[in-house]
Amino acid sequence: MSGSLLLQSLLLGVLLGGLYALLAAGLTLYFGVMRVVMLAHSAFLILAAYLAWFFTVQTGLDPLLSLVFTVPLFFGIGVGMQRLLISRLRPATLTMMSVLLTFSIALLIEGMLGFAFTGTHRRISLPYSGADIAVFGASIPVVKLIAFGLAALSLAGLYVLLKATRFGQALRATIQHGEAAQLVGINTDRIAGYGFGLGLATAAIGGTALALDSTIYPSLHWHWIGPLMAIIVVGGLGSIPGAAIAAMVLGLGQSLLQIPLGTTWAQTLFYVALFATLMLHPQGFFGGRLAQRF
Repeated sequence: MSGSLLLQSLLLGVLLGGLYALLAAGLTLYFGVMRVVMLAHSAFLILAAYLAWFFTVQTGLDPLLSLVFTVPLFFGIGVGMQRLLISRLRPATLTMMSVLLTFSIALLIEGMLGFAFTGTHRRISLPYSGADIAVFGASIPVVKLIAFGLAALSLAGLYVLLKATRFGQALRATIQHGEAAQLVGINTDRIAGYGFGLGLATAAIGGTALALDSTIYPSLHWHWIGPLMAIIVVGGLGSIPGAAIAAMVLGLGQSLLQIPLGTTWAQTLFYVALFATLMLHPQGFFGGRLAQRF
């Protein structure tokens, strides 16, 4: 393996890990706040990607501008889902029933996308789609840099929101100990709704970033369920910093494994990591102390 190829793989792995961290952030919020396994998250990612594609086709503008509409839209959908659907589930069976409920929502979204756009593969064509930037001899696609920048800014904004605002303090208190949060006067039902909306807002951003460099089709969301679940389990369920570290580690690993194994076999890293975590350290490898500090 040449030095330039190794450097390119490492750089692409970092960019991929940053995108994975954004895509998994919402899943971590759902489980952290409400112990909900949101299987429809990846379907909302693809829905956001389609909306970005449709926005660009209809207006000729950059798909990033669609975030002005999709982020508040997805936030509102998330709040509505929590209040109208999730909150009606019995606490004793919440996790199990949330799997069935959100699985049904994922199928519904896939069906709606197939009806509206057919199963034809779609891809956004942009002036910078084929452009590369040379970094120390390595060729890096501009769209991957933009997607990483969007992910980094979004995660930084999420960190500030959760760390430096009263809402963030209430949300972190709800994640760490919901009953204690209620005792000190926090309206955990309202916080859960906003937390769910925030999770779907990250899906709007992540889906738009995904659309910059991916071919999309209605059933694509099934491809993302396994890797994203692996990230949040390896990182520690409910830990956003843990998920971010796991995303970076797995993104780097996948990028390096693509050299000897190819793209398809490199994907098995996620399932191996998921199996190893469940067998050796079910609480996750990165979520313990980091979750407490967060």
